[in-house]
Amino acid sequence: MIDKKMQDAINEQMNWELYSSYMYFSMAAYFDSVNLKGCSSWMRIQAMEEQTHVKRFYDFLTARGGRVLLSAIKAPPTEWDSPLAVIEETLKHEQHVTSRINDMVDLSLELKDHATNSFLRWFVDEQVEEEESVDEVLQSLKLNENNPGGLFIIDKELAARTFVPPADVSL
Repeated sequence: MIDKKMQDAINEQMNWELYSSYMYFSMAAYFDSVNLKGCSSWMRIQAMEEQTHVKRFYDFLTARGGRVLLSAIKAPPTEWDSPLAVIEETLKHEQHVTSRINDMVDLSLELKDHATNSFLRWFVDEQVEEEESVDEVLQSLKLNENNPGGLFIIDKELAARTFVPPADVSL
C-alpha cells in the first residue's frame, strides 16, 4: 500500500501532466493559426507524450493500491508573441516539471518508499531528454530569429518527428 502523501503527490503530478498535454495542444493550435504545421505537429506529439506519462502514473498508483483522484485542469494560455516565445515557455514549463519530479523523488526517499523511488527514475531520465529536446528547438529558433527562411526549414524539420508510445505503456 502506498503512503497517502505519496499518493497525493502522484495525483497532483497526474493533474500537472494532463495540464501539460492541454497546454501543448493549445500551443499546437497557435502554431496552426500562424501556418507552422511542423511546429504544430511537434507540439501535438509533446501532448501525446504527456498523456503516456499520465497513464504510467495511473497504472503505478493503482498497482500500489492507491486511489486515482482526478481534479480540474486549468485553462492553458492561447496566445503568444512569436514561435520563439512558445518554445521559451515550453522549456520553462519542462524545467518546472523537472523540479516537481525531483520533489517527488525527495518525498519517496523521505518516506523510504523504494518502489516509488525506482519508478520515478524513469521520469528523472525522461526530463533530461525533454529539456534537451526543447532546448535544441529553442537554440535553432534563436539562431534564426530574424530569418524567416530559417523558420521555414525548422518547421519542416519538426514535422518529421513521429510519436512512438513507450513499449511498456498501452494506450
